[in-house]
Amino acid sequence: MLPMAYPTPTRVGAAVLASQSVSLLGFRYAAVRFTQSVPSGLVSLDIPSKRRHLLCQAASNIAPEQDVLSPSPPPPQETAVVSSSHSHSTTPKQQGRDPAIVRQQRLDRRRQQTTYQIAAIAASSFIVATAILATWYRIMLHLDNGEAFPYIDLALTLLLAAGGMVGMEMYARFAHKILWHDNKLGYAIHKSHHVPRVGAFEANDIYAVMNAVPAVLLCGYGFLRPDMIGGMCFGAGLGISLFGMSYLFIHDGLVHKRFPVGPLADVPELRRIAIAHQIHHTDKFGGVPYGMFLGPQEIEAVGGKEDLDRLVAARANVKTDSAR
Repeated sequence: MLPMAYPTPTRVGAAVLASQSVSLLGFRYAAVRFTQSVPSGLVSLDIPSKRRHLLCQAASNIAPEQDVLSPSPPPPQETAVVSSSHSHSTTPKQQGRDPAIVRQQRLDRRRQQTTYQIAAIAASSFIVATAILATWYRIMLHLDNGEAFPYIDLALTLLLAAGGMVGMEMYARFAHKILWHDNKLGYAIHKSHHVPRVGAFEANDIYAVMNAVPAVLLCGYGFLRPDMIGGMCFGAGLGISLFGMSYLFIHDGLVHKRFPVGPLADVPELRRIAIAHQIHHTDKFGGVPYGMFLGPQEIEAVGGKEDLDRLVAARANVKTDSAR
């Protein structure tokens, strides 16, 4: 077993943890800043619960051009005005908007989307690279000390990383229902996630920060302890971090559109997961699903497979029609 104190790993470990924490917090800040910087008329906020409920109930009647993950446009406030030279319809809102301003807003939105897509990819790549570097460094500590390649240590790290991701899905299902919905104090905070968001942040974001604490502690302790127990703690911390990063992209990005996710929106399985989470916001099946990545399985377990399939098919029709 290696000695417990190494000046170099301590310094490197502190740098790794600090850079990872700054990267996570910086990206989350950039992601939510997107919703604040884009004009409110160009970004869809979360769909209110009543509208989501009606959407699920009337899924079979969804028009082909309607996006099942976006709120439907508001109806015109006045009767269309018909011109004598050629027929066209306008609304008071359309009449009062300067086309040049609208074009500029759209250009700004595209530029901001590109910026945050780059930020998302860069932050994720940095976190993954940091995890690989830290794992490699722990192994090199063994080899530099003349020991054999730590196969067991590495295997335990990878096993706990995978177990940490799966375990977090189970924990998310438990915490979401028992701690955030059924508990009055927990729901007082979580309620901000079930109403239309105003501004960049919501009180519910505090839960993401709370969940990051054990990941940082496990990664730090495991990195600085060069034995099998350290490898297991390090792997568990990595698993929680990877789950959190995946959750951020799918939940905050794909489902609630707090920042653009690019091609992830076109992956069928991810779309199915996103639509399953939208059903959670309707309360149609008593709030199910409470998990995220196994949400479709939760829906199917309570008899909601037909509703989910119908919404997924409606979304597929939207993609097909828009591609023509």
